[in-house]
Amino acid sequence: MSEVVYEETATMIAAGELQSFVPFGREHCRNHPNAFNLQLRELQPASELWSSDGAAGLVGSLQEVSLQERERECWQLRKGCMGVREQDMEFEEELYTAGTVVVWSQGSRPQASNVYKAFTVDSPVQQALWCNFAVPQNKKDEEELEQTVCIVQSSCINVHTVTGKDFISPLPFQVSNVWATKFGLLLERKNTATDTQISAPGEPLPTVFSMLHPLDEIAPVVCKPAGVFEGSHVQYASDPTMKIVFSCCQPSVVVSYDTVKGIHSVWALRKVTPDEHSSVLRCTADPVGTPMGLMASGFLTSHLRNISRLDSPGGSGAAGLGPAAGTSCAVGTGSPLHYSVLHSHQSRMTSSPGLHSRVHSPSISNMAALSRAHSPGMATPSFSGAARFNASFHSLSPRGHHGSLPSPNSTVNETVLVPEMEPIVPDLCMEQLWSETVTAGGHREMSSQASKVFLTSDLCENRYLCFLVESHQQLRCVKFIESNDSSQLIFASVTTIPAKDAEPLQNIDAMLVLEACGSLVLYTGITRVSKVFVPGLLSPTFSLTNHLPHRSTPVENVSTPANAGGRHLQRLDEAAMPSPVTELRGPNIKYHEASFLDDCTFQQATPYIHALRDPVCNRVTLELSSGTMLRISVPEIATSELVRKCLQAIRFILPKEAAMKVLVKWYNIYNAPGGPSAHAEWNLFVTCFMTLMGYNTERLTWTRNLHFEVPLSPVIAAKKARPSDGGSDEDWDYLLGSHYHRQMNSQPLCGPVDSSGSNNTLIAETEGLSSASSPSSPSLKLDSSAPLFPHIPALFYVLHLLYQELQLDELQRARASSLVCLLQQLARDLQLEDYVDLYWRDYPSLISGFNESCLIDQAVFGQMQRPSYLRPEPPCVLGWLCCCLRGEEVPPFPYLPGICQRTRLLVLSYALYIAGDENATSTDASKYLIKLSAGQKSRASEQHFRRQSSVKVQLSTGSLAEQLVVWLTSEGFTLKDLESVPFGVALPIREAIYCCREQPCSDWSEEVCLLIGRQDLTKQAHKMTLAKSKASVGSGLSLEPPATTEPDEEEDGMSDIIQEVTGLIWSQDLRVQEVRRLLQSSRPVRVSVVQLPEVSDHEYIEEKENKLLQLCQRTMALPVGRGLFTLFSYHPVPTEPLPVPKLNLTGRAPPRNTMVDLNSGNIDVPPNMTSWPSFHNGVAAGLKIAPASQVDSAWIAYNKPKSPELANEYAGFLMALGLNGHLTKLATLNIHDYLTKGHEMTSIGLLLGVSSAKLGTMDMSITRLLSIHIPALLPPTSTELDVPHNVQVAAVIGIGLVYQGTGHRHNAEVLLSEIGRPPGPEMEYCTDRESYSLAAGLALGMVCLGHGSNLIGMTDLNVPEQLYQYMVGGHRRAQAGANRERHKSPSYQIKEGDTINVDVTCPGATLALAMIYLKTNNRSIADWLKPPDTWFLLDFIKPEFLLLRTLARCIIMWDEILPNTEWVKSNIPQIMRGTFDPSEDINMETMAQAQDYITAGACMALGLRFAGSANSDAFDCLYEFARTFMKIMSFAGTAAVQTGYYNLQTGLSMILLAMSMVMSGTGNLKVLQLCRFFHKRTGGEMNYGFHMAHHMALGLLFLGGGRYTLSTSNSAIAALLCALYPHFPAHSTDNRYHLQALRHLAVLAAEPRLLVPVDVDSLKPCYALLEVTYKETKWYDETTVELMAPTMLPELHLLKRVKVKGPRYWELSVDLSKETQHLKSILSRDGVLYVKLRAGQLPYKDDPQGWKSLLASTVNHRNSGVRAFKPEAISTFTSEPALVSFAEFFCKPSEGMKHREDTLVLFSAMLYECVTQECPEMLPTYIAIEQAVGALRRGDLQQTFPLWQMRLVVELWDSRGLQGPANHHNALLTSEFLIVMKNMVDVALDGWLKDNSSVLRSYMRGEALPKDAQSTVLACFLVYRSIPCLRNTHTHLEGCGSLGDLLSRSSRLGIPLRDLLRLLPLLLGSASGPQTLQGFPLQPF
Repeated sequence: MSEVVYEETATMIAAGELQSFVPFGREHCRNHPNAFNLQLRELQPASELWSSDGAAGLVGSLQEVSLQERERECWQLRKGCMGVREQDMEFEEELYTAGTVVVWSQGSRPQASNVYKAFTVDSPVQQALWCNFAVPQNKKDEEELEQTVCIVQSSCINVHTVTGKDFISPLPFQVSNVWATKFGLLLERKNTATDTQISAPGEPLPTVFSMLHPLDEIAPVVCKPAGVFEGSHVQYASDPTMKIVFSCCQPSVVVSYDTVKGIHSVWALRKVTPDEHSSVLRCTADPVGTPMGLMASGFLTSHLRNISRLDSPGGSGAAGLGPAAGTSCAVGTGSPLHYSVLHSHQSRMTSSPGLHSRVHSPSISNMAALSRAHSPGMATPSFSGAARFNASFHSLSPRGHHGSLPSPNSTVNETVLVPEMEPIVPDLCMEQLWSETVTAGGHREMSSQASKVFLTSDLCENRYLCFLVESHQQLRCVKFIESNDSSQLIFASVTTIPAKDAEPLQNIDAMLVLEACGSLVLYTGITRVSKVFVPGLLSPTFSLTNHLPHRSTPVENVSTPANAGGRHLQRLDEAAMPSPVTELRGPNIKYHEASFLDDCTFQQATPYIHALRDPVCNRVTLELSSGTMLRISVPEIATSELVRKCLQAIRFILPKEAAMKVLVKWYNIYNAPGGPSAHAEWNLFVTCFMTLMGYNTERLTWTRNLHFEVPLSPVIAAKKARPSDGGSDEDWDYLLGSHYHRQMNSQPLCGPVDSSGSNNTLIAETEGLSSASSPSSPSLKLDSSAPLFPHIPALFYVLHLLYQELQLDELQRARASSLVCLLQQLARDLQLEDYVDLYWRDYPSLISGFNESCLIDQAVFGQMQRPSYLRPEPPCVLGWLCCCLRGEEVPPFPYLPGICQRTRLLVLSYALYIAGDENATSTDASKYLIKLSAGQKSRASEQHFRRQSSVKVQLSTGSLAEQLVVWLTSEGFTLKDLESVPFGVALPIREAIYCCREQPCSDWSEEVCLLIGRQDLTKQAHKMTLAKSKASVGSGLSLEPPATTEPDEEEDGMSDIIQEVTGLIWSQDLRVQEVRRLLQSSRPVRVSVVQLPEVSDHEYIEEKENKLLQLCQRTMALPVGRGLFTLFSYHPVPTEPLPVPKLNLTGRAPPRNTMVDLNSGNIDVPPNMTSWPSFHNGVAAGLKIAPASQVDSAWIAYNKPKSPELANEYAGFLMALGLNGHLTKLATLNIHDYLTKGHEMTSIGLLLGVSSAKLGTMDMSITRLLSIHIPALLPPTSTELDVPHNVQVAAVIGIGLVYQGTGHRHNAEVLLSEIGRPPGPEMEYCTDRESYSLAAGLALGMVCLGHGSNLIGMTDLNVPEQLYQYMVGGHRRAQAGANRERHKSPSYQIKEGDTINVDVTCPGATLALAMIYLKTNNRSIADWLKPPDTWFLLDFIKPEFLLLRTLARCIIMWDEILPNTEWVKSNIPQIMRGTFDPSEDINMETMAQAQDYITAGACMALGLRFAGSANSDAFDCLYEFARTFMKIMSFAGTAAVQTGYYNLQTGLSMILLAMSMVMSGTGNLKVLQLCRFFHKRTGGEMNYGFHMAHHMALGLLFLGGGRYTLSTSNSAIAALLCALYPHFPAHSTDNRYHLQALRHLAVLAAEPRLLVPVDVDSLKPCYALLEVTYKETKWYDETTVELMAPTMLPELHLLKRVKVKGPRYWELSVDLSKETQHLKSILSRDGVLYVKLRAGQLPYKDDPQGWKSLLASTVNHRNSGVRAFKPEAISTFTSEPALVSFAEFFCKPSEGMKHREDTLVLFSAMLYECVTQECPEMLPTYIAIEQAVGALRRGDLQQTFPLWQMRLVVELWDSRGLQGPANHHNALLTSEFLIVMKNMVDVALDGWLKDNSSVLRSYMRGEALPKDAQSTVLACFLVYRSIPCLRNTHTHLEGCGSLGDLLSRSSRLGIPLRDLLRLLPLLLGSASGPQTLQGFPLQPF
């Protein structure tokens, strides 16, 4: 046993922030409405609850409420971690439990908390705890943590996640305790008496179980005790004597206690390994033959699976909750059960043992899910659990009844059950790491179970596991370390600390111990730090002495809240206490209570501390004997950043014991009661630190002054100054005499702020004082016995490195001047002249004030350990960076890992970017950095101090600049950090950023884009759609429909087209409004019929109604087009139903605007005329919903209309939801509901919708759904279902969609035979056979889409031959396969004989061939489809089929389609093109029709080939044919008569559709004119179908409001063939040849390809120039075109690159040759491409020609660029608020600025430069340079730091200049500004040198440094000229005879040539005088 280390002599620290503590939940529960009502419910017998009528029941139960009962309450606190980053804020979270209520609250203290969530459950809460569950993410290995609260009741655990999911997990046994671990929950089973009866002899049941997720099964835990031999036995954790007392996530350990031996053990908790897993299962699974002998596995599993709730409330106590006792029994018993029954087996059967059952949980069958949700296990039947258990257990059935009652009417289907033998697979394993030795306490009696266990660490990062054994009143601390690979924990020694209670204080690495005597003691690890004094509580040490001297300062009252419980103590503590520290210091700590001596005199009067609880960070609660609680905080080790850093460095370098001593000593001094306030912290630290090193701080002048120094600013003067509030004259004198005042006076106002901000910059006033004690005074010796004396050199060195680190951070640099005082003292005493010189150069005026040094005896000098790394020449980081810029060889720079992070970052950045070493940041880091290693390794601090960023470093092969930027981001470096890097050091990094900004990679992460300042890219990396929601601020594009005056405007269903985008695409005209007008169907049409004199009124009304009927043919066809026009343009609100515009079939007749209605009965209206149109109307409404919207099952059902006449519309709505992919969210239950209604339209919509949503997935459940509706897919013997014909058609197409492109053999075979399905005997399959045959053909084509001749395994089906036969006719083949029976007897009505009816089968077969061989260019198949070349054969083919054949042939020969008229005409057979021999009998009608149909077919193919490409050749070609056809139609001559109007119109419609396919989404005007022309044609032959075709063409032309266009992928072509089948319905109920619903499948061919540039600042869409490069193909070379976006992009697979071109916007290039995913995701998110306007440019909208730009003005008159620049105009050129404000306040002349004209001009010039060069972030750099130069010229500089920065800037400028002009374009400082500034510095320094060369000479000779103002300028000169410390090298340089001699000598010293020449007059002057150098041109340098 190691003993407690090192006790400080009676020290004491004060605790801060005393408050009384009351758990917030208690207050909240007092006001919680439910607490009482629930109590009533609980106490009332269950039977009464159901039977009694309200009043009687209530009275009865009120009598039973006993009011005395106080509910058991408990609570726990933790550090707040809800969704905030650590550094943001600190708060506590409390989980409070009482009765049935659990309250989770958050807040910094109970008085300021708020409820986060409150839960009320049905039965008393046994335990509530926080737990994080790991949810495995899809397929990958990473897991997402789900934060939850688990509420344990007797029968189940409720789990509530932060994201709002709730789970109820039933418990299969009684639980005694639940523990949260890293993996999930651990449950301990309560040991019950019945265990012994049940378990087999010698096979105890497991006691510890795990639940990895609320949806997972509860599995036993296996344990692996530490055995004597390796691989000790793995077994289930079943030892009833083992109790868990503690669990922890990081590291994952569990502490247990053996109740028999009284020993504590530590176990590592981890996932089970596969071999342990198999060994457990092997050893338990040997069945024994007896029926009882199911043995181990049988027992275990049956016991668990039969939910042996032996004495749970589910037993006899809470007999069923309802009258449902009979029926619900089975489910009730099954409570946790269905789950395991239905669910566990499907996963357990899988082969891999490690597979999680959770993989299946989301798809768990609905039944199981329901049973879980509704059975929290309360509804168990009324006989006792034991009986039930035994009944099912002894049943001899080999498989047992899983938890279902052993009754014949068991509701759980027996087939689900699996043999009982298979055991439950364990998930977790506990492996024993350590256990106490038996004599642990050295006591005779056994130690009791630990009441508290916690982990703590000490100040030196040793970690301890502590457990408090109350019986022995001791705290045992076990030290442990992680093994090197941190996989194993190694436990070391045990230390005991006498303690009554203890709690850890996490963030100050300490713990608070309550000793038996009642005093609170602070320990760090096992080192005692000090007692803790709690103001307001008498500590036992004071309680016995009342004669303490009174302090002279009055003591404030303790700031306890009024209800602190100890109010009568307050007068007492004023008398007897040292003054309490009441100011809040640092983050708070949680505290614990202390207890008092029994014989304490105040025993009765004063409450003493008797326990501690709830530690959070550094706050803890003390529980007093009086029952009140106080919360205190223990102060931190340091508040000042500088002190904290110094302590870290000290801890890093010293051996652990020494470091611990220093830290403890410092902690006590700093936190002594009534101790210092924060501003004196540094002075205190210096004193303490120097004393420990052996200095006598009283004798050293500057440290002596630290004791008297008053606060830095009068504002923070000590609070306790004086009780009187009124001021006095002395106050003013006090201020005038303060150091602060003197310092402010001596400080020139415009100098840099740095020195005045430091804590105690001692300006030279100390000189007067210091002269008193002469340096030689013997009293200034160091005490060599001081604890830190031997370590002085090492400490000096680490502090020096820390000083270098502070130089690199503008925010910390002020503190460096405090540190430098300490450093110079140590450097003098260690006789390190070069270091003193370095400090003098940095702070000349400061250092020259110090001149004392302390003698160190030579005798003891040897005791100091001089570490090897302490070099005589001081490491100077700025010097190192300078050398790097000059390209010299640089030695590696030393740094402290974890402390000097900034040094490391910048050194490596320079090595990478300036030295150009690509491996600097990875493998070669050691070339540039030396890690200091001594004393103790700072392991934890490494993680602690580095902000990790989420960026993974991928080794980019880009330029150095790109590598630098990516690496900096991966190190967590941000723009904010860059601002704090001094301007000279930061310049190269800024330059790299500037380079990257010009040409960034499109795939950089968001953080990198932020760093390089491309907000456009950052925004792009954020996934945002245009219309995330109407309210979203960031999305930018307003979705509010334009406010309109007429109320009926919005109802046309087209108000959601995004105006801002369409307004940019079509800015010149109102074509979108025109399309809306053409497609609206919600307003009455105008019926204008002139009443002729001879027409009676009645006839006139009929005439009007007939006219209206014609117009309605058009109105009814409009929705098909409208659906395409508004495609995906709307995001529905989940709380409102989707607005569906009415389909208005009434009219208005002018002049009186009278109503005309079809329902007046005057004319015959076809029945069901509107059923399909309203279906289409529903589809159109549903297609508006964008695929990205939030749509769920409930919302879909919520839209179901109440009135039956709207059912067709809803059917269409369902189909649309399938087309946009939302139908997959509809619950299976609802699908079943809709289908059982038997409503034909709903079934059609649903089947097509579901199939579209599951396109090409081969989804089994959907396949079953479809098969029920297709007789051919059912077994031949099944009952014939009466499925409506149209539903069969829809189901067949559905099969095609679900199996699209899969080449599935069985389906292909069935569909092939279905094309030729003969009519049956009883009139079945006799009507509309054409559409069924066509559907089968289309479906077959989709299943084998594009497979061509590679149909695997289908050669025996002869698919092409069979299709050919269907196409040309011939003998019908015998039906093969299962369906032979069906077709035995022929139809009695239709006599087809045994030949194929080609009229029925040809279209389907033709299109099937076309799709199977799509794009295969298979000539032999194409030749089958050629039109016949003899007149005789031509007569045998319907002209319509010629269209299909031509189309099919052309799309098979895909690559031969050319966009010109010659190609189209080449499809017409030779015989029709030649001159005709009049002798032949030619049927001119046949010929004309054949020609027109073939032309139409070829045009259709052309449309498909160039769909969505907007190819102008294709368009011109098609337009020409359209004009030709229209000419033929307009001459009512022979041609039109011969062809027939209908045929011409069909051909024309197809050509129009082909045109709109080519121009899809572009809104081409010529096509729009054609569509509008046909829109106006009504009546005559213009039937419903033609209108449908024309308006579909219009819809395709404006697809999705111009955001979508068509794809030409195989899948898209198939969809278009279904949708644009060239036979349109003759009237609105016509489905004979083609099912109308299929017209909407065109949506499947749509893809978003509109790119919309959005200005990232205004978030408005704008114009931008794009450069699009096409890949090379066999038709054209690689070409580049310029497009003005917003524009449709060509298909992405054709493109190589898309680039946003300058000069208006920042360039941005997306390379598609690598991957298209990035651009695809942009396009799918509304195509928003963020662009950023370059400064000085205006958007194209405001300045189309680019003449107004800021740069344009400079071109006209070269010189006046700057002068013509009016600062006022800045706002038009840049949106950066900083620049606008700068122009406002610094560049405009104001009253007081009259005399500063030149400054204003200069500032304006800087601003102009920044704006035109696009680097606004350089403005601070420019200003800093100007300030530095100005200060130097005025002689104001207090420190040389600005000149260091200037020198770095000049070095960078020079190094860039050396690389030649080529590199200058990417340098940042290209202007004359730098040259001018550089010249000013040179002039100033040269002028000084001329007058003061003697000062420089004396410095170089090593004489004493000058005291006066010269000192500063000399230092500036040395720094800027890079002259090394020449103390001992003076002789080298002086006295050189010649220039050459000088050069050779100086090169050894590394003085740059440029600077050496400046020194020439001085150096050579002594030898030869200045006259020799007169001709030497000094100026150019």
